[in-house]
Amino acid sequence: MDSQIDKTPEVRHDPYAALRFFDFRLLLTGRFITSFGSEMVSFAIAWELWLRTHSAFALGLVGLVQVVPVILLSLPAGHVADQYNRRRIVLITQLSLGMCALGLAYLSYTEGPLLLVYLCLFGMGVSRAFNDPASSTLVPETVPPHLFSSAATWNSSTWHIASILGPTAAGIVVAFAGNVTYMYLFEVIGAITFTILLSRIKGKPLPLARKSATWSALIEGFKFMRDTKVILAAITLDMFAVLFGGAVALLPIYATDILHVGPQGMGVMRAAPSIGALLMAFAIAHLPPMKNAGKTLLWAVTGFGIATIIFGLSTSFLLSVAMLGLLGGLDNISVVIRGTLLLTHTPDEMRGRISGVNSIFIGISNELGSFESGFAAALLGPVIAVVGGGICTILVVLIAAKAWPEMRDLKTLDVPE
Repeated sequence: MDSQIDKTPEVRHDPYAALRFFDFRLLLTGRFITSFGSEMVSFAIAWELWLRTHSAFALGLVGLVQVVPVILLSLPAGHVADQYNRRRIVLITQLSLGMCALGLAYLSYTEGPLLLVYLCLFGMGVSRAFNDPASSTLVPETVPPHLFSSAATWNSSTWHIASILGPTAAGIVVAFAGNVTYMYLFEVIGAITFTILLSRIKGKPLPLARKSATWSALIEGFKFMRDTKVILAAITLDMFAVLFGGAVALLPIYATDILHVGPQGMGVMRAAPSIGALLMAFAIAHLPPMKNAGKTLLWAVTGFGIATIIFGLSTSFLLSVAMLGLLGGLDNISVVIRGTLLLTHTPDEMRGRISGVNSIFIGISNELGSFESGFAAALLGPVIAVVGGGICTILVVLIAAKAWPEMRDLKTLDVPE
């Protein structure tokens, strides 16, 4: 029988504690399927645009058109998530993502104009801007507070499993089918499946905010993050590491022009960071809780920068894959620490707005990072762009360690008293 949310926590460390809740398993299953579809779409877009344009700038533009709506809409989207039924918001946005993916499938099949391709990607960005703040509130509905760290770890693991299988399957499809058209349909299937699973979750909804949509209410998320130094430091470190260390955005160039490994090799390289992250997630789940979380994060981001530099200089496929795996493992440490801090330090009635602010940081790091990498590669070449990004990441760690001593002193990730 499944555990109940109000059950008293056990003293013995249980790495599978969060997975013992049926609602949480439903949520993870839905997120795995949608993540798998998103990975297929990411692979398909990158590969198709590179073959059609051979332009690093065109690859970078993929990130830009998706991050603009996230930056512009995440604050109001977070406020909406704190005011209205969060599950209904997720349902609507998932169906919207599915429609945009269906449009990409049609444009791929007909070799439609690139302008419409970017328009569909922009639509996906709008949908995710509203989806992510509402979706982030679902985890606290499915597990008790003392299991937030376990939930964050398994949530990250699920995403990384999808990130391994998605690019691997995509590389196989391209190798045998010769096109990427049908990959977009996985996003459609994932969106429909997630909405069905979401309807079966019976967790107790969290309280909503009672404030009206004033400017003061909208920016409360920023004020909260500004005052909660450990969250601000963790998000800033993660943001700049991914922003400057955006090697993944340039993998089509490395696969074709530098390492000469084709679509199969690109599939392996796309999967490598997630393999490293998954191994790290299992290690975190089975090890005792972190006792020096702040210093662990600082060293992890430093290692991320060093691995990025080595990848940028490498002309060996095996070394490149190894560095990508290391990148994923070190990044996952950052993801788990940041995710746990957000869960444990955020009041229930502010989860939507805090997640909205977090979405802006993530969007800047992931999507704008892709644009930055593509733009830098177009100007300076891919090797200089990647190596320079790794150096900048290490410099950011030094600045953050000096600016936020609270992060250096952070010990545990437990719920604050």
